[in-house]
Amino acid sequence: MQISNAQRASILVSALPYIQNYYGKIIVIKYGGSAMINEQLKDSVMRDIVLLSLIGVKVVLVHGGGPEITEMLKQVGKESKFIDGLRVTDKETVEIVQMVLCGKINKNLVNLIQNKDGKAIGLSGVDGHMIKARMKDERLGYVGEITQINTKPILDVLEKGYIPVISTIGCDDEGNVYNINADTAAAELAAGLNAESLFLMTDISGILRDKDDPSSLISKITYKQAFALKEEGIISGGMIPKVECCISALEGGVKKAFIVDGRIPHALLIETLTDEGIGTMFTGEE
Repeated sequence: MQISNAQRASILVSALPYIQNYYGKIIVIKYGGSAMINEQLKDSVMRDIVLLSLIGVKVVLVHGGGPEITEMLKQVGKESKFIDGLRVTDKETVEIVQMVLCGKINKNLVNLIQNKDGKAIGLSGVDGHMIKARMKDERLGYVGEITQINTKPILDVLEKGYIPVISTIGCDDEGNVYNINADTAAAELAAGLNAESLFLMTDISGILRDKDDPSSLISKITYKQAFALKEEGIISGGMIPKVECCISALEGGVKKAFIVDGRIPHALLIETLTDEGIGTMFTGEE
């Protein structure tokens, strides 16, 4: 579709109030799902992030990497085991997790951002004791529960004009390394940074009143309403931990939290720079 220069100008002007709202503020984006695997979607997300950074939004990108970890474990002949949806992580597995998250995935994302003329620096939760953790459950091995967040390394990187790209591993005072759930880490980091917004990119359109009806999307919800929907069973299964992360972020001082469909190109720009939105927005009050 061809658009005129006048239409382009009109689009930019209509985005001005949203740019002003986010200018100079921190947003935390948890990146995962199809948007992380599909190369076209990955390109779209990285362009969105560079654009947001260039218009003065302080973007913090937090990523996981479950499928890549599973693939690497398969290559070394190690079977992936899960308990309650969490990967059982022995000493050998946590070393592979660290290698995949902090090495391959993290540096590939940094490289993608820089190839689009953005400025990025890769970090992990171990750097500067950013994410301190302890063992969550002995049955799970080196799966971590966050005990403390240190945001100074992130703020230092933001101050220099870079986009921090953070892999979600943590450590304790004894030097043990832990695999941390990326949604949980993003919520804790957003609260610690007093972020304006948290975005959880996923493979669903948001909270649906009827899971089989895409038109039943709930576009805006308070955390009190979310508790009620959970009691009703409307929020269930894999959506529960994502909703709990959004609520945790709001209770920690984050202004808004979003569950965004990462399968839609430029979903971040639609959610941040228009009044339509495409996912579910959580707020702390009516």
